Amino acid sequence: MDLAFTPAQQAFRHEVRNFVEQHLPADIRSRVMAGEPLGKEHSVRWQHVLHSRGWGAPSWPKAFGGPGWSAVEQHLFEEECALAGAPMQIPFGLRMVAPVLMAFGTPAQQQRYLPGIVSGEDWWCQGYSEPGAGSDLAALKTRAERSDNGYIVNGQKTWTSHAQHADWMFCLARTSSEGRPQHGISFLLIDMKAPGVTLRPIRLLDGQHEVNEVWLENVAVPLAQRIGDENRGWACAKYLLGHERTLLVQLGACKRELQRLKTLARAQRSAAGSLLADTRFRDRIAQVDIDLMALEVSLLRTLADEDRQRAPGAESSLLKLRATELQQALSELLMRAAGPQRTTLVGQYFNMRKTTIFGGSTEIQKNIVAQQILGL
Repeated sequence: MDLAFTPAQQAFRHEVRNFVEQHLPADIRSRVMAGEPLGKEHSVRWQHVLHSRGWGAPSWPKAFGGPGWSAVEQHLFEEECALAGAPMQIPFGLRMVAPVLMAFGTPAQQQRYLPGIVSGEDWWCQGYSEPGAGSDLAALKTRAERSDNGYIVNGQKTWTSHAQHADWMFCLARTSSEGRPQHGISFLLIDMKAPGVTLRPIRLLDGQHEVNEVWLENVAVPLAQRIGDENRGWACAKYLLGHERTLLVQLGACKRELQRLKTLARAQRSAAGSLLADTRFRDRIAQVDIDLMALEVSLLRTLADEDRQRAPGAESSLLKLRATELQQALSELLMRAAGPQRTTLVGQYFNMRKTTIFGGSTEIQKNIVAQQILGL
């Protein structure tokens, strides 16, 4: 395949670059470039800016209110935004539950939930992981018992990112214990303000409140808030994970952090000169640079397949695996290059430890690649 961007794609890239330069708030840009944590208000402001331009949902087709961009155009958009210092759009609504709604939801469900997602009015979180069911998601214990009007849900979810801000949670719950574990799961939408929903914050090593425990005690969920058929939620979960693992690549953000690393390394000086005079350190930067180039080629191949209407498969696991390893390598090198100022990067370093766990751990991704790509 030809991996060179067409003139039309190059023109699109420049259009996005010019828009971001003109409309990205300076305070948000400075926080992203400095690696400082962002609050909900920052993400909401940027989402409003994009939504007003018609770019609030880059991956959505026109039929559902998106711009109808190709997979390559989506990639160019996200890369230009990241390089300019824009925050990543919160993916739980836009890139995770929205594709499930489009593929499995009824027209009424699509009309009810999609507009609030793209406008930024409704925030979502993901109710997948449990204390005894993370990478082995089919082992989940949260139960949804049928009632006259829907379900009564009891259980616990953990490591629930941004649940403290969320209006809704898309949740996997067990509705049957018969047959294979994957066959008795349903995909439910839960109002985070419903009686019986309790949040308990989990403080991270850097003191940030990003993840939570969510307790569900006799939570009433109307039947209209089930997506797809009862006991067939595993199909929704697999469909969602394919999209999630591709978006976790974050190639643009990696390129931005690589530029930042090189700048810090040049500025970090000792009696021997800049840190780049250290051959071993320079070689490590060069290796990451090369690996990022290889990752980009693999990503573009996958995006080309998506433009040919081929849904992401096992290759999304390979992309997620390599991307998260590189994200961690970059965070380690940034800590080294920052020198006495490294305290500003401690939070970012710790936060990157999670990338090889969430969205399916590294071990799970290797199993998928071995079985579905290598045929082992």
